[in-house]
Amino acid sequence: QVQMVESGGGLVQAGGSLRLSCTASGLSIDNLHMGWFRQAPGKEREGVSCIPWSGASTYYADSVKGRFTISRDSAKNTLYLQMNSLKPEDTAMYYCAASTECAQHSRGYIYWGHIAYWGQGTQVTVTS
Repeated sequence: QVQMVESGGGLVQAGGSLRLSCTASGLSIDNLHMGWFRQAPGKEREGVSCIPWSGASTYYADSVKGRFTISRDSAKNTLYLQMNSLKPEDTAMYYCAASTECAQHSRGYIYWGHIAYWGQGTQVTVTS
């Protein structure tokens, strides 16, 4: 049975930092394209960042580029999202996802294939 459990969310002031973790079981994060989505109340779910199975590249939505960093620890089977210079507009529920594909679109968003697995989400709230 596949499980992906996020942690690390919380309440932070604008300009602060958080690091989200997503620990997977029942799958190897090295075999899938792993990434992060977020969804704010009343808004569509947005793909934030992705690291392909090869680990050779990382992709970011324009809204977080330069502030967020995605990484993974294969030994721990854990995906991370380091979030710096947080803004109130970053407030959302953050979900990790395992996808069959991801790629950087030229228009500044991330293209995703089929999302095979989702985590349950962790809340990030940024106050001004």
